[in-house]
Amino acid sequence: MSTSPIQLEIVSDIVCPWCYIGKRRMEAALALFAASHPDQPKPQVSWLPFQLNPDMPQAGMSRADYLQRKFGTSDGGGVYERVRGEGKKEGLDFNFSAIQRQPNTLRAHALLAAALQADETAALQAQLKEAFMKAYFCEGADLTQDATLLKIATEAGMPAEAANAVLTNTAAHEEAAAQDAELRRIGISGVPFFILNRKFGVSGAQPPEALLAAIEQALSTTTPN
Repeated sequence: MSTSPIQLEIVSDIVCPWCYIGKRRMEAALALFAASHPDQPKPQVSWLPFQLNPDMPQAGMSRADYLQRKFGTSDGGGVYERVRGEGKKEGLDFNFSAIQRQPNTLRAHALLAAALQADETAALQAQLKEAFMKAYFCEGADLTQDATLLKIATEAGMPAEAANAVLTNTAAHEEAAAQDAELRRIGISGVPFFILNRKFGVSGAQPPEALLAAIEQALSTTTPN
């Protein structure tokens, strides 16, 4: 007997390296789920906003200054070595030294929300999420610039007119901020955070096997068609 698709909502920020690692691990978990449950529909994945630095100025700040304030050294010291190593295990080539600006991510989150609204399959949002993270972590893209955000959005498949409308729409930015605030209100304080069927939560970039176990737990709560 088939069931309704599992709803998988992932709370994350595009400038969170562990979120990128968690994204890859969840993708691996979903592949394991598909292989072990070929009769079940593919879980419906969507992305929810979380700002690592909600007080970041809209124009962002120097990456070196940001790291100095956060870690006491302008290059982050050895903090990112473990992250880089874990990323490589997931096929990610983090290029932290290429990042020159630490951005405010609110406009990017607004674009991701608009992408989800424009495509109920969430395919556009998924493409945009990957594009933002790859541009930032692997290419050092300056996400403080609207022109950069627009370029990434359009190359991911969002019409330029629609992307421009979001970038200039203060209400859309405020809505993303409100959603971020609501997620914090219900207790989410770190990312990535995986929400399954609005009933189960998994915190952190867990191994694929642990994420698969959570998906299978959620499967038992889905409604038969």
